[in-house]
Amino acid sequence: MSIFFDARFIRVGHTDGVSRFAVNLFRELSKILPVTAIVSNEAQLEELPEGCDHILECPVDSPRELGFAKRMNARGASLIFSPMQTTGGIGRKFKLVLTIHDLIYYRHRTPPREFNPLVRLLWRAYHLSFLPQRLLLRKADALVTVSETSKREIVSARLYRGPIEVIPNAVDERIRLAPATSSLIREGATNENGDQPSKVIYMGSFMPYKDVETLIRGCSKRLNNVELHLVSPIDERRRNELATLALSETTVVVFHNGVTDEQYVELLDSSTLLVTASKAEGFCIPLVEGFARGVPAVCSDLPVLREVGADAAEYFEPGNPQALGAAIRRARGTRENMSSKAFERAEAFSWSSSAQKLADLLVGLAMLPEDSADSR
Repeated sequence: MSIFFDARFIRVGHTDGVSRFAVNLFRELSKILPVTAIVSNEAQLEELPEGCDHILECPVDSPRELGFAKRMNARGASLIFSPMQTTGGIGRKFKLVLTIHDLIYYRHRTPPREFNPLVRLLWRAYHLSFLPQRLLLRKADALVTVSETSKREIVSARLYRGPIEVIPNAVDERIRLAPATSSLIREGATNENGDQPSKVIYMGSFMPYKDVETLIRGCSKRLNNVELHLVSPIDERRRNELATLALSETTVVVFHNGVTDEQYVELLDSSTLLVTASKAEGFCIPLVEGFARGVPAVCSDLPVLREVGADAAEYFEPGNPQALGAAIRRARGTRENMSSKAFERAEAFSWSSSAQKLADLLVGLAMLPEDSADSR
């Protein structure tokens, strides 16, 4: 049995949700099964366990991807797991497991700004209908997604008729186990009368559906004495837009433009709350990362955020800054109790248990008769 893990989706230098999913799953899966990483450049190996088995292949967006499956046939692949849905499968003799994290871009079709105009046009066209996705997923023997909410959406959209396994995101153990970096006593009303603002933290992209504008409006001095920290990398144009809004809303905003893991832990340990106003999510890894450091959350009221956050978060009506401000006040007032719930909630998500679920799925598929694989 020769199992490969498509690690070509790992971004180097700027970690995103798919990268974290791939890196942490591979790290834990390789402790359970002999698995070989497929990378498209040597830098991706820096994110994987030292000395792991690997092969070098073309980038996923290369024209050579059309011959990927035949080259993997020649390597004797029994099964390939991909943390995305675009791994090539034309002419394959191996079994293939693909991943869909969410269906966000069918409701929010604006593509990332860094894409060139042609890619942005194709992106929008692709997400006008579920048909291209259905055709793409026909090549899979099984499908993985990251939450029960996403699974329900996939089933409702009739994207895939085969087995769908929920493999949740989790907390990187380096974040969970890092030494405490702050002696701050983070109680809900610590600064309610005082002079020093409470620090609230947002980790995530600045795509339109993330609705960072509502975060800025809801953290205005008119509503709360808080300081909003925006952690992720941000381009100059978007930063200027948000800085102008913050000035008009009398909101104290700190732009970090990306941080190391160590700096991220320090920020979490010195924060009162983690906040997100997103209008759509597939899971939201920062929630459980904050929980692992005892930081409760204030979230837009979405089914998936209820699924992940449970009672370790306060919820507010999406797009409503006043409701966000009120939720922050409630959360600060019960901060100590919510912090205990956050630690408990973080225990429900571990990469080792997610990897074990994936290993069970892969081994089960690999043991099925060869003719169950799509040989087109």
